[in-house]
Amino acid sequence: MSTITPVLHLVTCGSVDDGKSTLIGRLLVETESVPVDQLEYAKTTRRGGSTIPVGEVDYSLLTDGLEAEREQGITIDVAYRHMNLPNGRRVLIADAPGHEQYTRNMAVAASNGDVAVLLVDAARGVRPQTFRHLTVCALMGVKTVIIAVNKMDLVDFDHATFEEIVGTIRTSAARLDVEEVLAIPMSAFTGDNVTVQSEAMKKWYHGPTLLEALAQWEPGADPIEGAFRFPVQYVVRAEGNFRGYAGTVVSGSVKPGDSIVVADSGRTAIVDRIVTYGGDLDIAVAGQAVTLTLDHEVDVTRGDVIAGDTQLQPADRFAADMVWLSEEPLAHGRSYLLVSGSRSVPATVTNVRHRLDVVTGQEHAARVLEMNGIGRVEIATDRPIPMDPYSISRDTGGFLLVDRVTADTVAAGLTRHAMRRAFNVVAHSYDVDREARELLMGHQGKVLWLTGLPGSGKSTISDAAVRKLHALGVHTYVLDGDNVRMGLNKDLGFTPEDRAENVRRVAEVAKLMMDAGIVVFVALVSPFRSDRRAAKDLFDSGDFLEVYVDTPVEVCAERDPKGLYAKAAAGNLPNMTGAGQDYEAPEHPDLVLNGVGDLDAAASELVRHILGE
Repeated sequence: MSTITPVLHLVTCGSVDDGKSTLIGRLLVETESVPVDQLEYAKTTRRGGSTIPVGEVDYSLLTDGLEAEREQGITIDVAYRHMNLPNGRRVLIADAPGHEQYTRNMAVAASNGDVAVLLVDAARGVRPQTFRHLTVCALMGVKTVIIAVNKMDLVDFDHATFEEIVGTIRTSAARLDVEEVLAIPMSAFTGDNVTVQSEAMKKWYHGPTLLEALAQWEPGADPIEGAFRFPVQYVVRAEGNFRGYAGTVVSGSVKPGDSIVVADSGRTAIVDRIVTYGGDLDIAVAGQAVTLTLDHEVDVTRGDVIAGDTQLQPADRFAADMVWLSEEPLAHGRSYLLVSGSRSVPATVTNVRHRLDVVTGQEHAARVLEMNGIGRVEIATDRPIPMDPYSISRDTGGFLLVDRVTADTVAAGLTRHAMRRAFNVVAHSYDVDREARELLMGHQGKVLWLTGLPGSGKSTISDAAVRKLHALGVHTYVLDGDNVRMGLNKDLGFTPEDRAENVRRVAEVAKLMMDAGIVVFVALVSPFRSDRRAAKDLFDSGDFLEVYVDTPVEVCAERDPKGLYAKAAAGNLPNMTGAGQDYEAPEHPDLVLNGVGDLDAAASELVRHILGE
């Protein structure tokens, strides 16, 4: 069987100023993994406040690549460096930032890590960011953690200090089920126990140096022996009716003649060929990029997962651990894009089960996750997709959540399992469908979503349009924001996350009513674009009309039909849209109505759109 010598993916982490960059720089220099010009730069360049004499190596300069990092003396981005071990194995080092605000970057570094070197400043001791980085590493599947108690020279190489720090971290690592934990006392600045044994600590420390520990590392379970997983990245078509599926084997192996299943559709086939640029292969193993051809035509598209068994079943409900990365808190009901491999689908966080305290390990009840928060959540996708538990496969079990408006990555998620309800809830088809109901009604169902500031005239315009349509025999209904909050949504407040859930519920109700053949008016402030976009995405083209009632805030405040602006001015409504909370006007609405213009003209404009005139 073909094998690929595994590259050791090493992530260094810990709190800011614990010495990560200096440690990596020394490792690179003493393993001769630094180009001559970079080494010369580190000997002649000094940043402000440096006490290292010119001519000696400032090891930290070898990894702090951004100018902003050099100016501040911190690591912001993840710096990647290559190093060769004495045994010939190649190491890819990811130097993760220590500042709490850059935890998102650290999570990226840990997502591919085999071994984590968790640095702790012996003089400062264990800090909250130490626990946070340890937790992220454990969640991201890092199996081996080396506790590097650095700057031992600052505490006179005291054995008791080392044992106290290590004991604290081992307790947390055991709680997080980290498989292997090593502890090494060292000084990256002086070189003690980095690549050579320390004379100052040899009386009480008899373990390996950091370099020796890395050289002794061996991978755990062989990914080649796991279940075959092949996310399709590209469908290849060529002359002679050639059709193949290109991608990388992320686990297991495959040979011509093997039976496979397209996890998304459940269709089966036999592998015919394994095609590469250098010729066909007899076997493809984890880590190899290949093109597969099948014995007969099967509907396979980019993002589908080809698997070697039938255990990978599509689901639309998942329990997952999540690291929240955005400055804006997680909002229930808001639609994000879930990106896993080459697949991208709309998804909603339906529940936060708990938030994890990274210091104590306790699970606290929570409704939201703040920036850098870690917790267990429930995810709903808009269609079933196949995802493994993250413990089985990082590639088919990990995902990102992306904001649908800004395209910013807001969370990193780790699937734990598909939820039973994903397999137990099945849509039922009825003989009397939407088409039959619309035929009986004599018109099509439709949703007109009126958005605008409080007091802009949404309800008033809807009421006027409904009167006109009622006179014409058109069946209508108005879902008014306040009326809905008196019943269906009486449990929701006005925070961004509650507003997102309010929009989601109203949109689902509107869709059901439209399916009944009714023309539905939604008069809802719905201040955030992402929420309105998620609502619109529930509908087919032509069924949903976003209507912006454009009324200046000064006019709305002057009208103040419900006294809301007066309450906000008195400080009694902190989440009042237009006063305490921003309103994001539609960028490309289907229709714009002048909220200070003629009421009859605005209502008639809506009627024309409904009747198709």
